[in-house]
Amino acid sequence: MNASASSVPSLDFGPVTVFFGEKNGKYPDGNQVVVRGTDTRVVFDSPPVANRIGAAFDDADLCILGHVHEDHVCGLHRIARAPVHVHEADVLAARSWEGLARHYGYPQQVLDDMKIKVQRDFNWTARPEAQAYSDGATWDVGGARIRAFHMPGHTSGHSVLLVEPHGVAFIGDIDLSGFGPYYGDATSSLAQFRDTLRRVVDVPAKVWITSHHRGAVTDRAHFLAALSAFSAKLDERTAKLLQMLGSEPRTLAELVAQRLIYPPGHAELWVDDVEARTIGQHLDELIAQGRVERVAPDRFRACC
Repeated sequence: MNASASSVPSLDFGPVTVFFGEKNGKYPDGNQVVVRGTDTRVVFDSPPVANRIGAAFDDADLCILGHVHEDHVCGLHRIARAPVHVHEADVLAARSWEGLARHYGYPQQVLDDMKIKVQRDFNWTARPEAQAYSDGATWDVGGARIRAFHMPGHTSGHSVLLVEPHGVAFIGDIDLSGFGPYYGDATSSLAQFRDTLRRVVDVPAKVWITSHHRGAVTDRAHFLAALSAFSAKLDERTAKLLQMLGSEPRTLAELVAQRLIYPPGHAELWVDDVEARTIGQHLDELIAQGRVERVAPDRFRACC
């Protein structure tokens, strides 16, 4: 590991540099990827660490967002002249607060507080000129090519960005963390995340870079083991939810109060709404499987 001029730890993989955020990019920070083509400098996302690495980020000619969330747009204010490209399913969330609010899907009071938070803590600024890309899009940057693989679930537009021919894949919030997959917003999808976790192994990569926690994985066996543990969280949550339902019917509000994904007492603006969205998707999946039944509009029980 080396250090940039601004003393942010970094690693190089050919023309790709990864600058590691605080605690290896633990939320609310993240890991910044910079691709140095012979004629174009590209940055993937812009977590808080983007504000601490100086010209390596500030001189970007192009920013490609793998997805849109508050912790991935923190440095966009520094590169106002650089085009921003976003998958077509996420692009409205980059163009305006109204688009980002729909992306989250929280109640209005939560959104009002969230707007203050993202502006104050994440330097959020709208990019109304953001351009949409689609699955399979490529960017030739001189000596390297970037290819987008649409991998939704975390958000509807979440994409993996592969730097060819070097085999460096930025897998974003398929972050291989102990927390597990996050699919708690309006455009998130448990079903799509399950499919993404099956397909991401087919991306022809030799290095896997996550937005958070893991940072850079350079051994395929280690990647597959970490991915398996990350994926297993989905079925662990299903089992936990069935235990939470117990022998008596439960309302969604009662299940939210018990907490499926966050620890008791964890305080963030979005916690109750994310719990409700996450639990609701697991309930829908279990109902479709015949393992849970809806006994009232908002009351559920496990089937024998």
